[in-house]
Amino acid sequence: MTEQTPLARRRLRTWLRLLRLTRATEKRLREYMRVEHNTTLPRFDVMAALYRSDEPLNIGDLSKLLLVSNGNSSTIVNMLERDGLVTREPTEHDRRVVNVALTEKGRAEFEEQARGHEIVINEIFETLDHPQLDVIRDLLRQAEARD
Repeated sequence: MTEQTPLARRRLRTWLRLLRLTRATEKRLREYMRVEHNTTLPRFDVMAALYRSDEPLNIGDLSKLLLVSNGNSSTIVNMLERDGLVTREPTEHDRRVVNVALTEKGRAEFEEQARGHEIVINEIFETLDHPQLDVIRDLLRQAEARD
């Protein structure tokens, strides 16, 4: 590509490069979770959202955080509950709304998975130093500002 390449085409190529990187990273993380922890990336993502939250989350809020449907979140929460990693409790103001929280077992399991997850991410991006990561962060924030 040169300065002669139309800007729209360069933006498209940039998007495709970001998409390839995202997909390759997810593939590697999925494989890591499957092989090392006998779990899935979506289960890890649900546990991560619950771990970061100061309070239990209802399915709707959890789904919004993860950018998935309530049905997808409910299915994963069902499996995590079956495995003793989360609990569900109806809210006081509306018994139809259920809050979900990690159990102690869930917190411990997530922390173990997260350590390995961080190592894999560090390996993927090991060629990037602080200033380079700052530039990427700033550019992504600039692109997100259009939302």
